[in-house]
This record gives sequence, structure tokens and C-alpha cells, in this order.
Amino acid sequence: MLEHLDLNALIAAYGYWVILLGCLLEGETVLILGGMAAHQGTLQLLHVIGWATLGGIFGDQLLFWVGRYSGERLLPKLKRHQSAIERVEGLIHRYPTTSVFAVRFLYGMRLVGPTVIGASGLAPWRFALINVLSAAIWATLFVSAGYCAGEALQHFLGDLKPYRLPIFLAVIALVTLAALVRYLRSRSKAKHY
Repeated sequence: MLEHLDLNALIAAYGYWVILLGCLLEGETVLILGGMAAHQGTLQLLHVIGWATLGGIFGDQLLFWVGRYSGERLLPKLKRHQSAIERVEGLIHRYPTTSVFAVRFLYGMRLVGPTVIGASGLAPWRFALINVLSAAIWATLFVSAGYCAGEALQHFLGDLKPYRLPIFLAVIALVTLAALVRYLRSRSKAKHY
């Protein structure tokens, strides 16, 4: 069954939607895969960057407004993220503009960061302007990294068409493994509270 799977057609048909939805959350893996797909000509590079930017903007704006209206009730309940919350609170009080830009790039703070910033009382217009800029830079960097990874893989392996499915499955396995490790670490931290 897997040999009959036309991964190229699936990516072309649903790739931009996957990028948009993936970027509403963490998104870096989706961006790298999107960049690789753009290198192979399955997706258009500028469209991948555009959809990724939109997903990053919308995801962080949503989390900002959740923090703005529910942060006081929600943040104390996120005990397993307490260290990340405290780091973002420290950043937002010392460097409000920089923190809005930086949380997108700091590991483990992408989802908690905008919520904490929303709860901090930062002006919505200020967050929105910095969020648009940081999302565009973030998307461009990670999609470009994926594009370069596709170039490097093609240099070493030649034509990547026979390797698309194994590369795709390997990335899915790595993402699953990383998520499992994060989950186990967070459970371990939660037991210490």
C-alpha cells in the first residue's frame, strides 16, 4: 500500500493547509518539511513562507488574547510550565518589545509565551506589530533552512524522489520521539511539584 501512496500529490493538495495548521502551534518541523517540498518543486517557496507567516501570526494572536482575557485564571493552573512562565514574565518586565519577538524562537516558550505576554497587559497593537515582524522572520528562516536541507540531501543522495517517503516517515518518527521525550520530561517535572 505504501508504494502506491503518491506523497507528491498529497503534499501538493494539502501542503499549504498543513503548513498553516502546523504553524498555529510549534511549527518548526512543518516549516522545514515545507522548505524541502519547495526545493523539490512540490510547493512554491514564497507561498510556503506566506502561509507559515499567517499561521504564526494567527496562532500567537489567539494565544495573546487568551492570556489577555483568561491569563489570571489560566496561568496558575499550568504548573508543569511554571519555569517557562516565570522566564517569560521576567523577560516581559525587563524587555517588553524584545520578549514579544524572542519567545517565538525560544524552545518551549512558543505556546506559553504569547499567553503570558497577553496576561502582562502589553498593548495589543504593540504585540500585533511585533508579532507580524517576528512571524515573517521566523517563517523565512525555517523554510529557508528546509530548502537548504533539501539542497544538501540532493547533493548527497542525488534525485530525492525515491527517498521522499522514507524521509517523510523518518521526520514523523523524529517528531513523535521528540514529543514523547517532552511529554515524559513534563510528567517528571510535574511529579516534583
